[in-house]
Amino acid sequence: MKLWLFFTLALLWLEVQNGVCQQVKRKKEAGENRIRPGRKRVKVRYPKVKEKEAGSKGQSILTQVLDKGRFLRLGESLSLNPGKAMELRCKGANIGWAYPSYLDTFNDNRLSIKQHERYSQLILTSPSAADTGEYSCWVVLCDGEECTKDGESTSATYIYFTDKDELFVPSAIHFEIIYLRPDKPATVPCRVTNPKINVSLHREVPAEEIAVDGIQVSYNPMKGFIIQNPSPEHKGAYYCKANSTTKTTPQISTKYQLLYVEVPSGPPLVTIEASSNIVSGGDIFNVTCTVLGEPEMNVSFSWSYPGQDQRPVSIHDSWRLINHGVGHTTRISQSVMIVDDVETIDYGKYICTTKNKHGETLVATTVKSHE
Repeated sequence: MKLWLFFTLALLWLEVQNGVCQQVKRKKEAGENRIRPGRKRVKVRYPKVKEKEAGSKGQSILTQVLDKGRFLRLGESLSLNPGKAMELRCKGANIGWAYPSYLDTFNDNRLSIKQHERYSQLILTSPSAADTGEYSCWVVLCDGEECTKDGESTSATYIYFTDKDELFVPSAIHFEIIYLRPDKPATVPCRVTNPKINVSLHREVPAEEIAVDGIQVSYNPMKGFIIQNPSPEHKGAYYCKANSTTKTTPQISTKYQLLYVEVPSGPPLVTIEASSNIVSGGDIFNVTCTVLGEPEMNVSFSWSYPGQDQRPVSIHDSWRLINHGVGHTTRISQSVMIVDDVETIDYGKYICTTKNKHGETLVATTVKSHE
């Protein structure tokens, strides 16, 4: 009997020691998550991100407004269905926008932009395939009346309005001229409304499909076909062909005429010439100022001459494209001054000043009396 009582007391002592040890261990592990009855999940609370950190460099400030008040932060590109109104928002108290230029050209009232206290809102109603292009926004920083674009707070997204009937982005131009220059890549701008469409480039004469190797010739659905090193061999008439996933007949793009340019970029290359540098009283003579330049480069002319503001003269400006050299295309721009019924005041130096976006050039010639 005593032996049984001894073992009972010994077992009771061991249980008490185990309970004490467990209590000590639980104290050492203070702070661990407690398991609640019923296996109820505990909501984990993450530290809040400061507003300054959320708007840090590299994060898009451009979002699309979705249904039920939801927002989508936009990346490099986005595909949408045409017809449904699109709303974009850009975070900032003073925002600038850029979008396909033709929306401004035709004063399209489908587009509206409104600046709110903390964001700017762009809404485009009834979008179509023609609205495919880049949409961007940026923060405008102003110091008094001087305002600049904040390059670190700029976001851009290329938006495709996918249309099964319009594979190429529609254009008001049905025949477009592309100028090829040896010093920079050229782009045949047959853009598509869906980045998944298969597109090929074709020359009309001789009839052939242009090989796309990704090096010399590559394709970007946001830009078109890019020719890295244009040469005179690339001249000619071209078109693009797109294969539809729903129709058997391919779609053909706008026609493109590729012209090779001989004249390099820079200030105007000018010559000046008088019909006669020695004239008599009562004669008629003219002075012609000629610029050979890039085909699409506009040139402005201004004159300084002896009888200025005292003698009536007539001035005619014109330009045209010509083949110069071995099949190279050049723009010839001219300004012609005509002096009628010469008087003594008309003798002297005639100065022609020409300007383009690269700079200006002055040339002069002198007209003298025959006597």
